[in-house]
Amino acid sequence: MAQYFEGIGRRKESTARVRVVSGSGKFVVNEKEAAAFFTRFGDMQDILRPFGAVGEAAAKYDVTVLVNGGGVAGQAEAVRLGVARALQGMNVDWTSALRKKGLLTRDARVKERKKPGLKKARKAPTYTKR
Repeated sequence: MAQYFEGIGRRKESTARVRVVSGSGKFVVNEKEAAAFFTRFGDMQDILRPFGAVGEAAAKYDVTVLVNGGGVAGQAEAVRLGVARALQGMNVDWTSALRKKGLLTRDARVKERKKPGLKKARKAPTYTKR
């Protein structure tokens, strides 16, 4: 097998392990075709943004992804970050192009924990005077 480049992407509760190798343009997520896995409108374009940022055609590379945890949006953004990091490992000169588009920044926002005495993280029960 040819040399592959790996990138780990995380977002919310999702983790994606992405492997990029030069090939024929196959994109597989959890052993399914990527378009079948990410059916939401705009997700596939978002995931492929790192290839456009560095001026490479996604059809020149085979991408294999193992993603777990979280929901659809978190998984899509985790895969995008993993692809960007794998491309960065492939060619260090692409770092500035990826950084300018904000594709190497890990979005650190996660769900806030529930506090005791509250219904949710910040929602308090209705105040009653008596």
